[in-house]
Amino acid sequence: MTSTTSATSRRLLVLRRWTDLTLQALGVAREEIDALNVYPVPDGDTGTNLYLTFEAARAALYAADPQDEAAAWDALARGALLGARGNSGVILSQLLRAGARSLVAAGELDAERLARALVAAADAGYESVGDPVEGTILTVARAAADAATTAAADGDVGVTIRTATDAAREALARTPEQLETLRLAGVVDAGGRGLVVILEAAQTALTGHRPVTPTPTRGSHLIPMPTPGVDLSPGGPGYEVMYLLDADDGAVPALRRALAPLGDSLVVVGGDGLWNVHVHVDDVGAAIEAGITAGRPHRIRVTHFAEQTAARRPGDGERPAGTATRVVVAAAAGPGLAAVFEDAGAAVVHSSPGRRCSTGDVLAAIRGSGAHEVVVLPNDSDSVAVAEAAAREARDEGIRVAVVPTRVQVQGLAALAVHEPGRSFEDDVVHMTAAAGHTRHGGVTVAARDAMTMAGPCRVGDALGIVEGDFAVVGTDLTAVTLDVVDRLVGGGGEMVTLVSGAGGDPSLVRSVLDHLRDRPHLETVVYDGGQERYPLLIAVE
Repeated sequence: MTSTTSATSRRLLVLRRWTDLTLQALGVAREEIDALNVYPVPDGDTGTNLYLTFEAARAALYAADPQDEAAAWDALARGALLGARGNSGVILSQLLRAGARSLVAAGELDAERLARALVAAADAGYESVGDPVEGTILTVARAAADAATTAAADGDVGVTIRTATDAAREALARTPEQLETLRLAGVVDAGGRGLVVILEAAQTALTGHRPVTPTPTRGSHLIPMPTPGVDLSPGGPGYEVMYLLDADDGAVPALRRALAPLGDSLVVVGGDGLWNVHVHVDDVGAAIEAGITAGRPHRIRVTHFAEQTAARRPGDGERPAGTATRVVVAAAAGPGLAAVFEDAGAAVVHSSPGRRCSTGDVLAAIRGSGAHEVVVLPNDSDSVAVAEAAAREARDEGIRVAVVPTRVQVQGLAALAVHEPGRSFEDDVVHMTAAAGHTRHGGVTVAARDAMTMAGPCRVGDALGIVEGDFAVVGTDLTAVTLDVVDRLVGGGGEMVTLVSGAGGDPSLVRSVLDHLRDRPHLETVVYDGGQERYPLLIAVE
Protein backbone atom coordinates (compact mmCIF):
# COMPACT_ATOMS: atom_id res chain seq x y z
CA MET A 1 0.00 0.00 0.00
CA THR A 2 1.45 3.39 -0.97
CA SER A 3 1.73 6.22 1.49
CA THR A 4 -0.94 8.14 -0.47
CA THR A 5 -3.30 5.19 -0.25
CA SER A 6 -2.60 4.83 3.46
CA ALA A 7 -3.32 8.52 4.06
CA THR A 8 -6.59 8.25 2.13
CA SER A 9 -7.62 5.19 4.11
CA ARG A 10 -6.87 6.97 7.38
CA ARG A 11 -8.96 9.96 6.39
CA LEU A 12 -11.85 7.71 5.36
CA LEU A 13 -11.66 5.88 8.68
CA VAL A 14 -11.78 9.20 10.55
CA LEU A 15 -14.70 10.34 8.39
CA ARG A 16 -16.70 7.21 9.15
CA ARG A 17 -15.77 7.40 12.80
CA TRP A 18 -16.99 10.98 12.91
CA THR A 19 -20.34 10.13 11.31
CA ASP A 20 -20.81 7.23 13.73
CA LEU A 21 -20.06 9.43 16.74
CA THR A 22 -22.21 12.28 15.44
CA LEU A 23 -25.25 10.14 14.81
CA GLN A 24 -24.90 8.54 18.24
CA ALA A 25 -24.51 11.93 19.91
CA LEU A 26 -27.44 13.49 18.05
CA GLY A 27 -29.53 10.49 19.05
CA VAL A 28 -28.69 11.05 22.71
CA ALA A 29 -29.24 14.82 22.47
CA ARG A 30 -32.35 14.67 20.25
CA GLU A 31 -34.92 15.04 23.01
CA GLU A 32 -32.86 17.69 24.78
CA ILE A 33 -32.63 19.75 21.58
CA ASP A 34 -36.32 19.24 20.83
CA ALA A 35 -37.07 20.44 24.38
CA LEU A 36 -35.40 23.78 23.64
CA ASN A 37 -38.63 24.50 21.82
CA VAL A 38 -40.50 26.95 24.04
CA TYR A 39 -43.99 26.23 22.73
CA PRO A 40 -46.42 24.47 25.09
CA VAL A 41 -47.08 21.83 22.41
CA PRO A 42 -44.27 19.55 21.19
CA ASP A 43 -43.98 20.90 17.65
CA GLY A 44 -40.35 21.97 17.97
CA ASP A 45 -38.43 19.03 16.56
CA THR A 46 -35.09 20.59 15.66
CA GLY A 47 -33.24 17.72 17.33
CA THR A 48 -35.26 15.14 15.45
CA ASN A 49 -34.77 16.98 12.16
CA LEU A 50 -31.00 17.21 12.66
CA TYR A 51 -30.82 13.54 13.64
CA LEU A 52 -32.80 12.33 10.61
CA THR A 53 -30.87 14.61 8.26
CA PHE A 54 -27.53 13.31 9.50
CA GLU A 55 -28.80 9.74 9.50
CA ALA A 56 -29.53 10.08 5.77
CA ALA A 57 -26.06 11.57 5.21
CA ARG A 58 -24.33 8.74 7.06
CA ALA A 59 -26.35 6.07 5.22
CA ALA A 60 -25.34 7.57 1.88
CA LEU A 61 -21.69 7.64 2.97
CA TYR A 62 -21.73 3.96 3.90
CA ALA A 63 -23.33 3.10 0.54
CA ALA A 64 -20.52 4.84 -1.39
CA ASP A 65 -17.27 3.30 -2.62
CA PRO A 66 -15.30 2.64 0.61
CA GLN A 67 -11.99 3.40 -1.12
CA ASP A 68 -12.94 6.61 -2.95
CA GLU A 69 -12.57 9.68 -0.74
CA ALA A 70 -14.15 12.10 -3.19
CA ALA A 71 -17.14 9.79 -3.66
CA ALA A 72 -17.50 9.43 0.11
CA TRP A 73 -17.65 13.17 0.75
CA ASP A 74 -19.96 13.70 -2.22
CA ALA A 75 -22.29 10.95 -0.98
CA LEU A 76 -22.33 12.46 2.52
CA ALA A 77 -23.26 15.90 1.18
CA ARG A 78 -25.91 14.62 -1.21
CA GLY A 79 -27.37 12.31 1.39
CA ALA A 80 -27.73 15.26 3.76
CA LEU A 81 -29.44 17.33 1.08
CA LEU A 82 -31.94 14.65 0.12
CA GLY A 83 -32.56 13.70 3.74
CA ALA A 84 -32.83 17.28 5.03
CA ARG A 85 -35.86 17.89 7.22
CA GLY A 86 -36.96 21.29 8.44
CA ASN A 87 -35.06 24.57 8.29
CA SER A 88 -32.37 23.22 10.61
CA GLY A 89 -31.82 20.17 8.41
CA VAL A 90 -31.56 22.24 5.23
CA ILE A 91 -28.99 24.58 6.82
CA LEU A 92 -27.02 21.58 8.13
CA SER A 93 -26.97 20.10 4.62
CA GLN A 94 -25.49 23.37 3.31
CA LEU A 95 -22.81 23.37 6.02
CA LEU A 96 -21.88 19.76 5.22
CA ARG A 97 -21.84 20.35 1.47
CA ALA A 98 -19.50 23.33 1.67
CA GLY A 99 -17.24 21.69 4.25
CA ALA A 100 -17.10 18.48 2.21
CA ARG A 101 -16.12 20.33 -0.97
CA SER A 102 -13.36 22.12 0.86
CA LEU A 103 -11.95 19.00 2.52
CA VAL A 104 -12.07 16.72 -0.52
CA ALA A 105 -10.05 19.28 -2.45
CA ALA A 106 -7.50 19.61 0.33
CA GLY A 107 -5.84 16.21 0.42
CA GLU A 108 -4.14 15.40 3.71
CA LEU A 109 -6.01 16.96 6.60
CA ASP A 110 -4.06 19.54 8.56
CA ALA A 111 -5.00 22.42 10.84
CA GLU A 112 -5.14 25.02 8.09
CA ARG A 113 -7.33 22.92 5.82
CA LEU A 114 -9.67 22.08 8.66
CA ALA A 115 -10.04 25.77 9.41
CA ARG A 116 -10.73 26.54 5.76
CA ALA A 117 -13.44 23.89 5.70
CA LEU A 118 -15.15 25.41 8.74
CA VAL A 119 -14.96 28.86 7.13
CA ALA A 120 -16.45 27.52 3.90
CA ALA A 121 -19.26 25.89 5.87
CA ALA A 122 -20.06 29.07 7.79
CA ASP A 123 -20.01 31.16 4.61
CA ALA A 124 -22.37 28.72 2.90
CA GLY A 125 -24.73 28.81 5.86
CA TYR A 126 -25.04 32.58 5.74
CA GLU A 127 -25.42 32.58 1.96
CA SER A 128 -28.21 29.99 2.11
CA VAL A 129 -30.42 32.28 4.21
CA GLY A 130 -31.90 35.36 2.56
CA ASP A 131 -32.01 37.37 5.80
CA PRO A 132 -29.51 35.86 8.29
CA VAL A 133 -30.33 36.34 11.96
CA GLU A 134 -27.66 36.33 14.66
CA GLY A 135 -28.16 34.17 17.72
CA THR A 136 -28.78 31.07 15.61
CA ILE A 137 -26.85 28.11 14.22
CA LEU A 138 -25.22 30.56 11.77
CA THR A 139 -23.65 32.53 14.63
CA VAL A 140 -22.32 29.35 16.21
CA ALA A 141 -20.85 28.19 12.87
CA ARG A 142 -19.11 31.54 12.33
CA ALA A 143 -17.63 31.54 15.83
CA ALA A 144 -16.20 28.06 15.29
CA ALA A 145 -14.72 29.07 11.93
CA ASP A 146 -13.12 32.26 13.25
CA ALA A 147 -11.59 30.46 16.24
CA ALA A 148 -10.28 27.66 14.03
CA THR A 149 -8.65 30.15 11.68
CA THR A 150 -6.73 31.71 14.57
CA ALA A 151 -5.78 28.40 16.18
CA ALA A 152 -4.61 26.87 12.89
CA ALA A 153 -1.48 29.01 13.03
CA ASP A 154 -0.06 26.51 15.54
CA GLY A 155 -0.43 23.74 13.00
CA ASP A 156 -2.08 21.25 15.35
CA VAL A 157 -5.32 19.67 14.13
CA GLY A 158 -6.35 18.65 17.64
CA VAL A 159 -5.84 22.14 19.03
CA THR A 160 -7.73 23.62 16.08
CA ILE A 161 -10.85 21.46 16.44
CA ARG A 162 -10.83 21.81 20.22
CA THR A 163 -10.57 25.60 19.97
CA ALA A 164 -13.34 25.69 17.36
CA THR A 165 -15.61 23.54 19.53
CA ASP A 166 -14.96 25.65 22.62
CA ALA A 167 -15.76 28.82 20.65
CA ALA A 168 -18.95 27.28 19.31
CA ARG A 169 -20.02 26.36 22.83
CA GLU A 170 -19.33 29.90 24.06
CA ALA A 171 -21.22 31.39 21.10
CA LEU A 172 -24.15 29.11 21.87
CA ALA A 173 -24.24 30.37 25.46
CA ARG A 174 -24.43 33.94 24.13
CA THR A 175 -27.35 33.33 21.77
CA PRO A 176 -29.92 34.52 24.34
CA GLU A 177 -28.13 37.88 24.34
CA GLN A 178 -28.67 38.17 20.58
CA LEU A 179 -32.26 36.98 20.27
CA GLU A 180 -34.84 38.48 22.58
CA THR A 181 -37.13 35.46 22.30
CA LEU A 182 -34.35 33.19 23.55
CA ARG A 183 -33.52 35.54 26.40
CA LEU A 184 -37.11 35.72 27.56
CA ALA A 185 -37.48 31.96 27.31
CA GLY A 186 -34.23 31.27 29.14
CA VAL A 187 -32.96 28.86 26.49
CA VAL A 188 -30.18 28.70 23.91
CA ASP A 189 -30.74 28.24 20.19
CA ALA A 190 -31.70 24.67 19.32
CA GLY A 191 -29.93 24.58 15.95
CA GLY A 192 -26.78 26.00 17.47
CA ARG A 193 -26.89 23.35 20.19
CA GLY A 194 -27.08 20.69 17.49
CA LEU A 195 -24.02 22.11 15.75
CA VAL A 196 -22.06 22.01 19.01
CA VAL A 197 -22.94 18.31 19.32
CA ILE A 198 -21.61 17.72 15.80
CA LEU A 199 -18.36 19.60 16.49
CA GLU A 200 -17.85 17.73 19.76
CA ALA A 201 -18.12 14.48 17.81
CA ALA A 202 -15.54 15.79 15.35
CA GLN A 203 -13.22 16.61 18.25
CA THR A 204 -13.55 13.06 19.56
CA ALA A 205 -12.95 11.55 16.12
CA LEU A 206 -9.81 13.62 15.54
CA THR A 207 -8.28 13.53 19.01
CA GLY A 208 -9.72 10.49 20.75
CA HIS A 209 -10.86 12.69 23.65
CA ARG A 210 -14.55 13.10 24.37
CA PRO A 211 -15.35 16.63 25.62
CA VAL A 212 -17.50 16.85 28.73
CA THR A 213 -19.96 19.73 28.50
CA PRO A 214 -22.81 20.90 30.70
CA THR A 215 -26.32 20.36 29.42
CA PRO A 216 -28.19 23.60 28.73
CA THR A 217 -30.98 24.12 31.22
CA ARG A 218 -34.45 25.34 30.58
CA GLY A 219 -35.45 28.56 32.26
CA SER A 220 -38.69 30.49 32.07
CA HIS A 221 -40.99 29.64 29.18
CA LEU A 222 -42.24 32.42 26.98
CA ILE A 223 -43.47 31.72 23.49
CA PRO A 224 -41.74 33.84 20.85
CA MET A 225 -43.80 35.56 18.21
CA PRO A 226 -43.23 33.72 14.91
CA THR A 227 -41.73 35.72 12.07
CA PRO A 228 -44.41 36.40 9.44
CA GLY A 229 -43.87 34.65 6.16
CA VAL A 230 -43.54 36.39 2.82
CA ASP A 231 -46.29 36.00 0.27
CA LEU A 232 -47.34 37.55 -3.01
CA SER A 233 -50.43 39.27 -1.66
CA PRO A 234 -51.28 42.79 -2.90
CA GLY A 235 -49.59 44.37 0.11
CA GLY A 236 -46.17 43.12 -0.94
CA PRO A 237 -43.78 44.26 -3.70
CA GLY A 238 -45.36 44.63 -7.13
CA TYR A 239 -42.87 42.75 -9.29
CA GLU A 240 -41.00 39.47 -9.39
CA VAL A 241 -37.60 39.80 -11.06
CA MET A 242 -35.61 36.74 -12.12
CA TYR A 243 -32.49 36.40 -14.22
CA LEU A 244 -29.43 34.28 -14.81
CA LEU A 245 -26.19 36.05 -14.02
CA ASP A 246 -22.69 35.46 -15.33
CA ALA A 247 -20.52 36.82 -12.52
CA ASP A 248 -17.43 36.04 -10.51
CA ASP A 249 -18.28 34.34 -7.25
CA GLY A 250 -16.66 37.20 -5.38
CA ALA A 251 -19.21 39.67 -6.77
CA VAL A 252 -22.21 37.87 -5.31
CA PRO A 253 -22.01 39.09 -1.67
CA ALA A 254 -22.17 42.70 -2.88
CA LEU A 255 -25.08 41.77 -5.16
CA ARG A 256 -27.00 40.33 -2.22
CA ARG A 257 -26.33 43.47 -0.19
CA ALA A 258 -27.61 45.62 -3.06
CA LEU A 259 -30.77 43.58 -3.61
CA ALA A 260 -31.75 42.99 0.04
CA PRO A 261 -33.09 46.53 0.74
CA LEU A 262 -35.11 46.57 -2.49
CA GLY A 263 -37.75 44.02 -1.49
CA ASP A 264 -38.14 40.48 -0.22
CA SER A 265 -38.05 36.79 -1.26
CA LEU A 266 -34.39 37.25 -2.21
CA VAL A 267 -32.69 34.09 -3.44
CA VAL A 268 -29.28 33.97 -5.14
CA VAL A 269 -28.04 30.46 -5.85
CA GLY A 270 -25.38 28.93 -8.08
CA GLY A 271 -21.62 29.04 -8.27
CA ASP A 272 -18.62 28.70 -10.57
CA GLY A 273 -19.56 31.86 -12.46
CA LEU A 274 -23.27 31.20 -13.09
CA TRP A 275 -26.00 32.36 -10.70
CA ASN A 276 -29.78 32.34 -10.59
CA VAL A 277 -31.25 35.51 -9.08
CA HIS A 278 -34.81 35.91 -7.77
CA VAL A 279 -36.29 38.85 -5.85
CA HIS A 280 -39.64 40.62 -5.31
CA VAL A 281 -39.31 44.39 -5.68
CA ASP A 282 -41.12 47.58 -6.60
CA ASP A 283 -38.10 49.06 -8.41
CA VAL A 284 -37.39 46.67 -11.29
CA GLY A 285 -34.67 48.87 -12.76
CA ALA A 286 -32.67 48.89 -9.54
CA ALA A 287 -32.82 45.08 -9.33
CA ILE A 288 -31.51 44.70 -12.87
CA GLU A 289 -28.88 47.41 -12.42
CA ALA A 290 -27.55 45.52 -9.41
CA GLY A 291 -27.08 42.51 -11.69
CA ILE A 292 -25.31 44.61 -14.31
CA THR A 293 -22.94 45.91 -11.64
CA ALA A 294 -22.13 42.35 -10.56
CA GLY A 295 -21.80 40.79 -14.01
CA ARG A 296 -23.90 39.99 -17.10
CA PRO A 297 -27.58 39.31 -16.46
CA HIS A 298 -29.48 37.39 -19.13
CA ARG A 299 -32.79 35.55 -19.53
CA ILE A 300 -34.35 38.38 -17.55
CA ARG A 301 -38.00 37.82 -16.61
CA VAL A 302 -40.22 40.39 -14.89
CA THR A 303 -43.71 39.53 -13.63
CA HIS A 304 -46.15 42.24 -12.52
CA PHE A 305 -48.33 40.53 -9.92
CA ALA A 306 -51.23 42.99 -10.00
CA GLU A 307 -51.66 43.48 -13.74
CA GLN A 308 -50.61 40.24 -15.38
CA THR A 309 -54.03 38.59 -15.06
CA ALA A 310 -55.94 41.57 -16.49
CA ALA A 311 -53.46 41.96 -19.33
CA ARG A 312 -53.59 38.32 -20.39
CA ARG A 313 -55.86 37.20 -23.24
CA PRO A 314 -57.13 33.69 -23.98
CA GLY A 315 -54.38 31.59 -25.45
CA ASP A 316 -51.55 33.70 -24.03
CA GLY A 317 -48.89 31.92 -22.04
CA GLU A 318 -49.93 28.40 -23.02
CA ARG A 319 -47.46 25.67 -22.30
CA PRO A 320 -45.32 24.45 -25.19
CA ALA A 321 -46.79 21.55 -27.11
CA GLY A 322 -45.88 18.15 -25.74
CA THR A 323 -45.46 19.13 -22.09
CA ALA A 324 -47.15 17.10 -19.36
CA THR A 325 -50.02 18.46 -17.31
CA ARG A 326 -49.24 20.55 -14.26
CA VAL A 327 -49.22 18.80 -10.89
CA VAL A 328 -49.53 20.04 -7.32
CA VAL A 329 -47.47 18.29 -4.63
CA ALA A 330 -48.95 18.83 -1.16
CA ALA A 331 -47.70 17.84 2.29
CA ALA A 332 -50.46 16.37 4.47
CA ALA A 333 -50.42 16.14 8.27
CA GLY A 334 -53.04 13.41 8.58
CA PRO A 335 -54.80 10.67 6.58
CA GLY A 336 -58.00 12.67 6.17
CA LEU A 337 -56.10 15.69 4.88
CA ALA A 338 -54.16 13.41 2.55
CA ALA A 339 -57.45 12.11 1.13
CA VAL A 340 -58.75 15.66 0.62
CA PHE A 341 -55.60 16.71 -1.23
CA GLU A 342 -55.62 13.53 -3.33
CA ASP A 343 -59.31 13.97 -4.22
CA ALA A 344 -58.41 17.42 -5.51
CA GLY A 345 -55.77 15.88 -7.76
CA ALA A 346 -52.63 16.59 -5.74
CA ALA A 347 -49.73 14.22 -5.20
CA VAL A 348 -49.38 13.82 -1.44
CA VAL A 349 -46.29 13.72 0.77
CA HIS A 350 -47.02 12.69 4.34
CA SER A 351 -45.57 15.06 6.93
CA SER A 352 -46.35 15.83 10.57
CA PRO A 353 -44.49 17.11 13.65
CA GLY A 354 -41.80 14.59 14.55
CA ARG A 355 -42.17 12.92 11.15
CA ARG A 356 -41.79 15.82 8.77
CA CYS A 357 -41.05 15.12 5.13
CA SER A 358 -37.49 15.30 3.83
CA THR A 359 -36.08 17.01 0.76
CA GLY A 360 -35.81 13.57 -0.82
CA ASP A 361 -39.48 12.84 -0.12
CA VAL A 362 -40.60 16.04 -1.86
CA LEU A 363 -38.14 15.55 -4.73
CA ALA A 364 -39.38 11.99 -5.25
CA ALA A 365 -42.96 13.26 -5.44
CA ILE A 366 -41.97 15.94 -7.96
CA ARG A 367 -40.16 13.41 -10.12
CA GLY A 368 -42.88 10.81 -9.70
CA SER A 369 -45.55 13.22 -10.94
CA GLY A 370 -44.12 13.01 -14.46
CA ALA A 371 -45.05 16.66 -14.99
CA HIS A 372 -42.92 19.43 -16.45
CA GLU A 373 -44.63 21.99 -14.20
CA VAL A 374 -45.07 21.39 -10.46
CA VAL A 375 -46.41 23.56 -7.65
CA VAL A 376 -45.37 22.50 -4.14
CA LEU A 377 -47.45 23.23 -1.03
CA PRO A 378 -45.33 22.52 2.09
CA ASN A 379 -48.23 23.38 4.45
CA ASP A 380 -45.89 23.76 7.41
CA SER A 381 -43.53 26.60 8.33
CA ASP A 382 -40.71 24.17 9.13
CA SER A 383 -41.00 22.47 5.72
CA VAL A 384 -40.85 25.54 3.46
CA ALA A 385 -37.04 25.37 3.29
CA VAL A 386 -37.24 21.64 2.58
CA ALA A 387 -39.60 22.27 -0.32
CA GLU A 388 -37.33 25.01 -1.68
CA ALA A 389 -34.31 22.69 -1.54
CA ALA A 390 -36.23 19.99 -3.42
CA ALA A 391 -37.39 22.55 -5.98
CA ARG A 392 -33.81 23.65 -6.66
CA GLU A 393 -32.79 20.05 -7.32
CA ALA A 394 -35.75 19.51 -9.63
CA ARG A 395 -35.07 22.70 -11.58
CA ASP A 396 -31.56 21.45 -12.25
CA GLU A 397 -33.22 18.46 -13.91
CA GLY A 398 -35.30 20.68 -16.18
CA ILE A 399 -38.56 20.58 -14.22
CA ARG A 400 -40.36 23.88 -13.72
CA VAL A 401 -41.15 24.12 -10.01
CA ALA A 402 -42.66 26.81 -7.79
CA VAL A 403 -43.10 26.66 -4.02
CA VAL A 404 -46.13 28.43 -2.60
CA PRO A 405 -45.02 29.12 1.01
CA THR A 406 -48.09 27.70 2.76
CA ARG A 407 -47.30 27.49 6.47
CA VAL A 408 -50.38 25.65 7.74
CA GLN A 409 -52.58 22.90 6.31
CA VAL A 410 -55.61 25.12 5.76
CA GLN A 411 -53.57 27.53 3.65
CA GLY A 412 -52.73 24.58 1.44
CA LEU A 413 -56.42 23.73 1.10
CA ALA A 414 -57.18 27.34 0.12
CA ALA A 415 -54.37 27.40 -2.43
CA LEU A 416 -55.43 24.11 -3.99
CA ALA A 417 -59.04 25.31 -4.24
CA VAL A 418 -58.05 28.01 -6.76
CA HIS A 419 -55.54 25.85 -8.66
CA GLU A 420 -56.34 25.96 -12.38
CA PRO A 421 -54.07 24.00 -14.77
CA GLY A 422 -55.57 25.86 -17.74
CA ARG A 423 -53.94 29.12 -16.64
CA SER A 424 -50.34 29.95 -17.35
CA PHE A 425 -47.89 28.67 -14.75
CA GLU A 426 -47.16 32.18 -13.43
CA ASP A 427 -50.85 33.05 -13.14
CA ASP A 428 -51.62 29.82 -11.34
CA VAL A 429 -48.83 30.33 -8.79
CA VAL A 430 -49.89 33.93 -8.13
CA HIS A 431 -53.55 32.94 -7.62
CA MET A 432 -52.61 30.08 -5.30
CA THR A 433 -50.20 32.23 -3.30
CA ALA A 434 -52.73 35.03 -2.94
CA ALA A 435 -55.43 32.57 -1.80
CA ALA A 436 -53.11 31.14 0.83
CA GLY A 437 -52.01 34.58 2.00
CA HIS A 438 -55.57 35.84 2.33
CA THR A 439 -56.69 32.89 4.45
CA ARG A 440 -57.00 33.71 8.14
CA HIS A 441 -56.20 30.61 10.10
CA GLY A 442 -56.27 29.24 13.62
CA GLY A 443 -56.88 26.13 15.65
CA VAL A 444 -57.03 24.64 19.10
CA THR A 445 -54.77 22.28 20.99
CA VAL A 446 -54.01 21.17 24.54
CA ALA A 447 -50.90 22.26 26.44
CA ALA A 448 -48.40 19.46 26.98
CA ARG A 449 -46.23 21.53 29.34
CA ASP A 450 -46.40 24.60 31.52
CA ALA A 451 -45.46 27.71 29.59
CA MET A 452 -45.97 31.42 29.17
CA THR A 453 -47.89 32.29 26.02
CA MET A 454 -48.80 35.51 24.26
CA ALA A 455 -52.14 35.20 26.06
CA GLY A 456 -50.62 34.60 29.48
CA PRO A 457 -49.45 31.54 31.41
CA CYS A 458 -50.80 28.07 30.69
CA ARG A 459 -50.62 24.78 32.57
CA VAL A 460 -50.50 21.20 31.37
CA GLY A 461 -53.97 20.25 30.11
CA ASP A 462 -55.13 23.80 29.40
CA ALA A 463 -56.93 24.48 26.14
CA LEU A 464 -54.97 26.77 23.81
CA GLY A 465 -56.44 28.82 21.00
CA ILE A 466 -54.20 29.73 18.05
CA VAL A 467 -54.83 32.73 15.78
CA GLU A 468 -52.48 33.35 12.84
CA GLY A 469 -49.73 31.29 14.43
CA ASP A 470 -49.88 32.89 17.88
CA PHE A 471 -51.32 31.35 21.04
CA ALA A 472 -54.03 33.94 21.57
CA VAL A 473 -56.44 32.24 24.01
CA VAL A 474 -55.85 30.16 27.15
CA GLY A 475 -58.66 28.46 29.04
CA THR A 476 -59.81 25.31 30.78
CA ASP A 477 -62.75 24.56 28.44
CA LEU A 478 -61.80 23.43 24.92
CA THR A 479 -65.18 24.33 23.42
CA ALA A 480 -65.17 27.83 24.89
CA VAL A 481 -61.64 28.45 23.63
CA THR A 482 -62.61 27.13 20.19
CA LEU A 483 -65.58 29.48 19.90
CA ASP A 484 -63.39 32.40 20.98
CA VAL A 485 -60.93 31.57 18.18
CA VAL A 486 -63.76 31.31 15.65
CA ASP A 487 -65.12 34.72 16.67
CA ARG A 488 -61.69 36.31 16.30
CA LEU A 489 -61.25 34.84 12.83
CA VAL A 490 -64.71 35.64 11.44
CA GLY A 491 -64.66 39.09 13.03
CA GLY A 492 -62.53 40.28 10.13
CA GLY A 493 -65.18 39.28 7.60
CA GLY A 494 -65.22 36.40 5.18
CA GLU A 495 -67.47 34.13 3.17
CA MET A 496 -66.35 30.61 3.99
CA VAL A 497 -65.29 28.84 7.18
CA THR A 498 -63.33 25.58 6.88
CA LEU A 499 -63.15 23.23 9.86
CA VAL A 500 -60.67 20.33 9.91
CA SER A 501 -61.14 17.89 12.77
CA GLY A 502 -58.14 16.08 14.23
CA ALA A 503 -57.36 12.47 15.13
CA GLY A 504 -59.59 11.29 17.93
CA GLY A 505 -61.38 14.63 18.00
CA ASP A 506 -64.73 14.99 19.72
CA PRO A 507 -67.50 15.42 17.08
CA SER A 508 -69.34 17.67 19.51
CA LEU A 509 -66.59 20.28 19.05
CA VAL A 510 -67.46 20.69 15.37
CA ARG A 511 -71.19 20.69 16.16
CA SER A 512 -70.64 23.47 18.70
CA VAL A 513 -68.95 25.61 16.06
CA LEU A 514 -71.70 24.95 13.51
CA ASP A 515 -74.36 25.86 16.06
CA HIS A 516 -72.40 28.98 17.00
CA LEU A 517 -72.34 30.14 13.36
CA ARG A 518 -76.04 29.59 12.66
CA ASP A 519 -76.77 33.29 13.27
CA ARG A 520 -74.34 34.19 10.47
CA PRO A 521 -76.14 32.81 7.40
CA HIS A 522 -73.78 34.64 5.04
CA LEU A 523 -70.98 32.25 6.05
CA GLU A 524 -70.66 28.98 4.16
CA THR A 525 -69.14 26.19 6.27
CA VAL A 526 -67.12 23.19 5.08
CA VAL A 527 -66.05 20.36 7.40
CA TYR A 528 -63.24 17.85 6.77
CA ASP A 529 -62.04 14.91 8.84
CA GLY A 530 -58.32 15.72 8.71
CA GLY A 531 -56.91 13.16 11.12
CA GLN A 532 -54.02 15.46 12.13
CA GLU A 533 -52.33 14.84 15.47
CA ARG A 534 -52.18 17.27 18.41
CA TYR A 535 -54.75 19.71 17.01
CA PRO A 536 -58.39 18.69 17.62
CA LEU A 537 -59.56 21.37 15.22
CA LEU A 538 -58.02 23.56 12.53
CA ILE A 539 -59.98 26.59 11.34
CA ALA A 540 -59.74 28.77 8.26
CA VAL A 541 -61.74 31.80 7.12
CA GLU A 542 -61.66 33.00 3.53
